[in-house]
Amino acid sequence: MNQIKQEKRRFPDWIRTQINTGKNRKDVHNLVEDLGLNTVCQSAKCPNINECWQEKSATLMILGDRCTRKCGFCAVKSFNPLKADAGEPEKVAIACEKMGLNYIVLTSVDRDDMPDKGAAHWVKTIQAVKKRCPQSGIEILTPDFKGKEELIQIVAEQYPVVFNHNMETCERLTKEIRSGNRYLRSLGVLSLAKQFTKQKVAIKSGIMVGLGERDDEVVQTMKDMCNAGVEILTIGQYLQPSKDHWELDRYVHPDQFAEWEALAYEIGFKAVASSPMVRSSYKAEALARKALNYEGSDWSDKARQIG
Repeated sequence: MNQIKQEKRRFPDWIRTQINTGKNRKDVHNLVEDLGLNTVCQSAKCPNINECWQEKSATLMILGDRCTRKCGFCAVKSFNPLKADAGEPEKVAIACEKMGLNYIVLTSVDRDDMPDKGAAHWVKTIQAVKKRCPQSGIEILTPDFKGKEELIQIVAEQYPVVFNHNMETCERLTKEIRSGNRYLRSLGVLSLAKQFTKQKVAIKSGIMVGLGERDDEVVQTMKDMCNAGVEILTIGQYLQPSKDHWELDRYVHPDQFAEWEALAYEIGFKAVASSPMVRSSYKAEALARKALNYEGSDWSDKARQIG
């Protein structure tokens, strides 16, 4: 391995994760295991898993643990997905209820093998969680449903408090890195979600840096997202999951993340998290509250207002 690659694999001082094996973390782990559920925290090897689970915050992943796409940056297993578990929506709702979550983040793998790309399963899951946890805020992080408007509509019209679909990277790198995805299609998903929710729901998206993008491309992607109706923005450092994944291009200094955050507010975003360890669902509730200007003790009032 040459010196440049060695330097890229050596974490800089600002890349640090929290080591925490407290009771809450163990409780979340045991509950997820007992119910046979998947979390993106585990599947995507999120560096913040210990911190979030100790705070009783987890992002539950539905429709299995195998994605029908193979994005170069992603640690989630791909291909040969199992049949969707019809009982999963209720299992997810039970898990959220037992964990006593005030704010719930749901995501899924891509299911291009299913006629509706998993949209009906999404609807059932959101409805089940709302029924068991009416006081909780629900954020959804969705795939692109192949850009099919009717599928985006039936999911968006379940009215979570936040609808998230990640852009992940700049337009130039999208086709090469994001298997089966298209830059303009993803922007379209965000714009349609804004339209179908009658602007009652906060629209969210995020990107990673260190994939080979230029700084000017980061700024252009931010502008494109804002123009599509995105109000909540996350920017984090790409960390290469293994030698078989997309090669890390650079580590971005925290000062640059701070500059992007300040610029994002100037562009028009309502809530921004931009730092090396930020991931899509990191501090999700705080960002949602800021974007929606909501201070209620729980989310029941806001959920009723939204729909």
